Amino acid sequence: MPKFAERMQGAQRSFIREILKVTADPSVISFAGGLPNPESFPVAAIAAAAQAVLAESGAAALQYSTTEGYLPLRQWIAARYKTKKGMDVDPGDILITTGSQQALDLAAKVLINAGDPVVIEKPGYLGAIQAFSLFRPAWRSVPLLDDGPDLDALDAALAGAQLFYAVTSFQNPSGLSYSEDKRAAVAALLRRHDCFFLEDDPYGELRFAGRDLPPVYAQRPENSLLLGTFSKIAAPGFRLGWIVAQGEIMERLVIAKQAADLHTGSLDQMLVERFLRDNDFEAHVERIRTLYGGQCRAMQASIARHFPKDVHVTAPEGGMFLWATLPDGLSSLKLLKLAVEQKVAFVPGAAFHVDGSGDKTLRLNYSNADEATIEEGIRRLARCMETCRSAGGRAEAEMQHGCQD
Repeated sequence: MPKFAERMQGAQRSFIREILKVTADPSVISFAGGLPNPESFPVAAIAAAAQAVLAESGAAALQYSTTEGYLPLRQWIAARYKTKKGMDVDPGDILITTGSQQALDLAAKVLINAGDPVVIEKPGYLGAIQAFSLFRPAWRSVPLLDDGPDLDALDAALAGAQLFYAVTSFQNPSGLSYSEDKRAAVAALLRRHDCFFLEDDPYGELRFAGRDLPPVYAQRPENSLLLGTFSKIAAPGFRLGWIVAQGEIMERLVIAKQAADLHTGSLDQMLVERFLRDNDFEAHVERIRTLYGGQCRAMQASIARHFPKDVHVTAPEGGMFLWATLPDGLSSLKLLKLAVEQKVAFVPGAAFHVDGSGDKTLRLNYSNADEATIEEGIRRLARCMETCRSAGGRAEAEMQHGCQD
C-alpha cells in the first residue's frame, strides 16, 4: 500500500464519538456527548422559515454563493455583537463556516506549521486537540483555575508561542469561565507576547447565572480570531458557525475555505437568517438558558446527595458541562468500564489533556437529560465509584499483606 500523509501518523478517532456508539443503546444514560437538548430545537419555526425561503428565494437558496457567507446573516451576527457585547464588528470581518469544527480546521491550516508551539488550556477542548493535532504542533498546556488560566504559567507558555487557543466562557470540558480581571490580564499578556489568539465562544449565549462578560477578543482584536456557532442556540444539524477576524488573517481564511468547500451551504444560511428575522430570538435563548440552568442545578443536587464527599465538581454559571475530579486511587478510565456495564456513560478526563495526565478527572454533560434521568444516572455512577474504591482498597490491602508475608 502507498504511504499515507505523515500528518495522519498518530491521528486517532474522537474519543467522544466512539463513546457515543455505546450510548446508541437507549437503555444507556449518557452524560457523555455535548448534545443540546432537542426540546430546545425550534422545529415549527424552522419549518416556517424553510417554507418562506423556498417560496420567496428558492433559486438563490439552491445556488452557489460567496465564500464569505450570506450577507444578511453576517449583518445579524455583527449587530448582535454590538447590542450584547458592546463590540464594533463589521460584517466584512465575519466568515461563515460549516460549524465551529471547520473554523478550527481553517485556523489551523492558516496558522500552524509542524513543530509550532501551540498553547492550550489544561484541560482543553477535545475537538480542537483533534483538529490541531493533524498539523503536528508542539503542545504547551496551561492549568485552569476557577477564574481562568494560571497567569504565571500562561506567561511562560506564551514565550515564543505561535498560537493560544482558549474557550473563555463555560469552557468545554470544565464549565469554568474567565473572570473580568483574568480577561484583562490575558489580553495584556497577548499584547506583550504578540502571538495569535484563537478564542472559541460556542457557549457564551448560555449563561444562566452571574454577569455577562465580553470576549477577550474585544480587548485585543489584532492577531486574534473569535469563533461562534448556531449549534447551541438554533440547532446543531445546520452545521453553521463563524469566524471573526480582521485584515490579512481574514484574507487567508477565505483562501483556505475556498480550497476546502467553496462556501457553506446557501440554503442553511438563508433558512437560519429567516428564522432569526421572523422570531423572538431573545425569548428563544432565554428558554434554553432556563432549561439548562434547571438541569445543571438538578445534576449538582444529585451529586451532592450521592457522590462521595471527596469528589470535587465545578460550579458553572452557564454552558453544558460539569467537571469532576476524583480522589487519589480512582481512575476515570477504570470507572468508565464499570459505568458502561451499569448503563451510564461519561467522558474520561484524559481525552482532554495533551500531556498524558487527567486520569482522575471526568466530564459530565447535563444538557441532554431530564431531571429524573439525571438523578438515576448520578446514582448509578456513585455506586460505580464506591465499587471502584472498594476494589482499590482490597487490592491495596492484599498488596500490603503480601509485603508483610
